[in-house]
Amino acid sequence: MAKEKSIKEIEDLPGIGPATAEKLKAAGYTDLDKVAVASPYELSEAIGISADSAKKAIEAAKQATTLEFETGESVLEKREAIGKISTGSKGFDELLGGGVETNAITEAYGRFASGKTQVGFQLAVNVQLDHGKGGLDGGTLFIDTEGTFRPERIEAIAKSAGLDPKKVLENIFVVRATTTDQQVIAIERADKLIKEKNIKLIIVDSISSLFRAEFLGRGGLAERQQKLNGHIHKLQRLADTHAVAVYITNQVIDNPGILFGDPTTPVGGNIIAHAATTRLYMRKSKEDKRIVRLVDSPNMPEGEAVIKITPEGIKD
Repeated sequence: MAKEKSIKEIEDLPGIGPATAEKLKAAGYTDLDKVAVASPYELSEAIGISADSAKKAIEAAKQATTLEFETGESVLEKREAIGKISTGSKGFDELLGGGVETNAITEAYGRFASGKTQVGFQLAVNVQLDHGKGGLDGGTLFIDTEGTFRPERIEAIAKSAGLDPKKVLENIFVVRATTTDQQVIAIERADKLIKEKNIKLIIVDSISSLFRAEFLGRGGLAERQQKLNGHIHKLQRLADTHAVAVYITNQVIDNPGILFGDPTTPVGGNIIAHAATTRLYMRKSKEDKRIVRLVDSPNMPEGEAVIKITPEGIKD
């Protein structure tokens, strides 16, 4: 029994060392729960071990995993403790039920210049506001995959919010990722930074661009989706473990299968669709106006808000 209790990570499973554990994670078995529900054949095929060894590892994973039940009332109590970051626009906040939530992934997708990154800048400033003023008194981890981070914009938005631009920039930690490996590693190693710097918001701008560039054609689609799946699930774990808000931007394509209506479709398919708690479709309107449509939310009805992108940030 003592051995079973000591199993906390995949590496602790019988017959699974660090090298085999890495193979498991690469194959999508990123935690004990996933190993526990695998079939011995799947596991042995994925990492090249015997079916008997796979059975032992699966059984140990089942013994090590626990499933806790809680009442709807206790879930409601936890929901009431969730923090929200203001977008800077009253209408946009109302659309989201008060702002961008912690413990969740909010995805904004749309064409070039639809305002996705500008919303990210606004959130990176607003998260630093006090509780009760639309912020969480915390910092931001900004994963920049497209070279879009602009400190000048942060300065302008911070001044408009009555904050010290220098201090605001000091509380934003930027990683310029140029490969999917760098993008994934930045999130894999984020735990320490989150604790040390009181990070309350993670921005990935954009989640999909590097994956699209590296995994070309149908041949690379399965590998791309598998890697993207692991990446986005790690983001959700960070959101849950540290009570942070995750805001991701996503690119779009035109779906030729849609003959009527708007053919704009977000990249990433079901992997991102199922992982994102809240999905926003942003599109350009006249001049500095943008239309934000709430496409999917577990607790808010579909709807739209019109925002303005001004030199001072997001406004109604």
